[in-house]
Amino acid sequence: VQLQASGGGLVQAGGSLRLSCAASGSIFSINVMAWYRQGPGKQRELVARIGSGGSTNYADSVKGRFTISRDNAKNTVYLQMNSLKPEDTAVYYCYGVVVTTTVYDYWGQGTQVTVSS
Repeated sequence: VQLQASGGGLVQAGGSLRLSCAASGSIFSINVMAWYRQGPGKQRELVARIGSGGSTNYADSVKGRFTISRDNAKNTVYLQMNSLKPEDTAVYYCYGVVVTTTVYDYWGQGTQVTVSS
């Protein structure tokens, strides 16, 4: 199983980006999918997560600006990021609890998001 993240880049403050993360391999289903981020000199933190039924949770710092969604048929999770701020600058990692013959946590490789002021 692999999680492949894409969509990062450089954007000005106030701009938008959309991250995608596609899971591939012998997947039966995916339970929770989430996005984490790690800024310079900071610990990795949860940004948003979405359950298999669509329930969502967000970090307070991104509520009202970011939206997490998923396409179960494509085993893909998205993060729409609007009204970006310089403090959103970080490497963003996708995460999934994947069911194959077992249940295991997987991480994507990370995608850099840089927001300039």
